[in-house]
Amino acid sequence: MPMHYRIILLCLISLCHFSLMAQEFDILIKGGHLIDPKNGIDQMMDVAIQSGKIAAVAPAINTDRAKQTIDATGKWVTPGLIDMHGHHYWGTQPDAYLANSFSSLPPDGFCLPAGVTTVVDAGGSGWKNFKTFKAQTIDRSKTRVLAFLNIVGAGMAGGVHEQNEGDMDPKLAAMEARRYKGTIVGIKLAHYDGAEWGPTEKAVEAGRQANIPIMVDFGRQDPTLSLKTLFLEKLRPGDIFTHCFAHVSGRMPIVDEKGQLQDFVKEAQEKGIIFDVGHGGGSFLFAQAVPALAQGFYPNSISTDLHTGSMNGGMKSMLNVMSKFLNMGMSLPEVIKVSSWNPAQIIQRTDLGHLSVGAVADIAILSVEEGNFGFVDTQGWKMMGKQKLVGEVTMREGKVVWDLNGLSRPLWKP
Repeated sequence: MPMHYRIILLCLISLCHFSLMAQEFDILIKGGHLIDPKNGIDQMMDVAIQSGKIAAVAPAINTDRAKQTIDATGKWVTPGLIDMHGHHYWGTQPDAYLANSFSSLPPDGFCLPAGVTTVVDAGGSGWKNFKTFKAQTIDRSKTRVLAFLNIVGAGMAGGVHEQNEGDMDPKLAAMEARRYKGTIVGIKLAHYDGAEWGPTEKAVEAGRQANIPIMVDFGRQDPTLSLKTLFLEKLRPGDIFTHCFAHVSGRMPIVDEKGQLQDFVKEAQEKGIIFDVGHGGGSFLFAQAVPALAQGFYPNSISTDLHTGSMNGGMKSMLNVMSKFLNMGMSLPEVIKVSSWNPAQIIQRTDLGHLSVGAVADIAILSVEEGNFGFVDTQGWKMMGKQKLVGEVTMREGKVVWDLNGLSRPLWKP
């Protein structure tokens, strides 16, 4: 080979090598409007990803530095959403309700399309069956699945199982929670019908021993137990009251019959009680949420209570619930905060819910559609709204796991 050809070839090889070396990022998300509440970012920013982590966040990052670029122009880039109340201990056990049975849902098909990268199963399993839940759902899902461990050893199996005070063991629940610290992020009490405080106190004791919050699904008592007592005397700062905008039989509502927020509710929130939406199939009313928001009371976290009884009703998905609050007057940054960074802090997983450099690259790319949309509560009432959130791309540890319109893919050319 003539010498000048050799020189040209060496130059081309060097140029290619330099180009490859210059591509230090796996993926670049470019041109999107970044909302990252933890870091106080609400502006146009590019986000670069390398080896499943956030590698850079800056106003302008050159596309030549990335192997792949996702054009997020006109879209909103947020941390992966955290749904703090779902039901995903799914299986085929008969008459077991949400504990390895038919009413729970496999997470990947119902969370990732809605931008949810982390879901917390709210009490499906107890200390007796958590290992089964972990083996068949937590360890096999692309979605990060965490858990509130039920104070009932058999979990949320429904009916008499959840009334069995003899199966509510604070010591054993706390031991299991400590054994799986970081995966079990809280204790759950739900569906207890008795008019006594014993089960609440047992759940709080388990939470105290494991140093984690408890989540209470309260109601069904006859006579009705006092929410004021629950908030100000029984629960600790950091404990969670879910279904906060419900009005169900056997439970005081937080907004009274005159449309006024109960006077102790803001006091409880200031004390540190966490108010979680937990929409579900029967636990969200506009008649509670609209006047509460109008009086300056906002939820600490938005969640779905996702299961077969809610997914095809007024709830639908995490983004649909978030859209309701967007149309009830909360700003988009506020809605994103209570659906990402706030839940991360509540469940003591502050490694999640933000896009700091070095953090895991769990990301949602969303669009906000403008139009006339109907949103339905759990009593069947419809509220019209002008905005609706849509999940465009979901990334889990830097990998695209949902892409509605192919934003992450190259254009086909014949």
